[in-house]
Amino acid sequence: MSDADALRSAETWFLEHGLPYFVDDVRADIRRRVSRPRLGVVLLLALLAGLAAGLGVGILSDSGSFGFAVGAWVVAGAAAAYALFALRMHDIAGWALKRAFASLGLLFPLATRALPMLLIFVTFLFINTEVWQVTSAMKGGVIWGAVLFFGLAAAGFLVVRLDEELDQFDDDISVETFLDVTADTPLAPTARRLVDEGTDLQAEAEVTGLQKANLVLVLLVAQAVQVLLLAFAVFCFFVLFGVVAIEDSVITSWLGEGYPTYPWGPLVSQELARVSIFLAAFSGLYFTVYAVTDNNYRQQFFAKIMRELARVVGARICYRELRRTAEADSP
Repeated sequence: MSDADALRSAETWFLEHGLPYFVDDVRADIRRRVSRPRLGVVLLLALLAGLAAGLGVGILSDSGSFGFAVGAWVVAGAAAAYALFALRMHDIAGWALKRAFASLGLLFPLATRALPMLLIFVTFLFINTEVWQVTSAMKGGVIWGAVLFFGLAAAGFLVVRLDEELDQFDDDISVETFLDVTADTPLAPTARRLVDEGTDLQAEAEVTGLQKANLVLVLLVAQAVQVLLLAFAVFCFFVLFGVVAIEDSVITSWLGEGYPTYPWGPLVSQELARVSIFLAAFSGLYFTVYAVTDNNYRQQFFAKIMRELARVVGARICYRELRRTAEADSP
């Protein structure tokens, strides 16, 4: 395979593995799209759309808090849409989802360690009168605003911890690891050539900027899927527990006459759904903190994903060499 063919194969491999920012041409385009002027325009448009939606919903529903929550979700949705399509997050998220579902075997041991203590604590909140009163007083938009807040807090915590993991990861790469992780990629011959030439692999291994952001996003989506599944399991648990154990007369004694209400069917009351959603969102935040601080889980999760990351770093070293060669040979 010629260097030009190897270069094209490497770029295809990066794109197929959810790493568009590792391709130089794509990264240059993304860098323009995340420039301050461009992001400023996107943010302004998102804020205007959120403001219009929030005001409209607030006036129609006669609820300022509901309008504010809807506006916040519109802003978040607009930012997510820009990231998905303009910043090629759909490529990153697609591959990360595949990796997340391939790692679902780690979900059961995490749940068996984290769920028991969490459920003991949260169940006391579930049967607490004040929690039912607070959540029943919240409008639907406020509930989902709280869910958005918990989600953003969890994502922020994950980004910081995953960034720290990657800082430790690319501090050392050996010749044996380099050859091993690139053996099943189109860059194996280039890797062998670099080793034979005595290239300083450590100097080429450090991942920074948009490429590091790409790796963090892959890990973030993979972890977020597992957290969402566990939060959904908590939601289902409390809905079933509430249907079986919490009589309507108990809810009436907690909230007063006129409660509970059943706008969606005869089994699950609106009040039960709201308190279950709120506690599930809180549980998702708890799972996030637990997942990145539990040593056993981190060892299992990162043992599986670190080989993939090592392969990415090895492929990047080869790709950079091929790009330099191509630029040197171009007229």
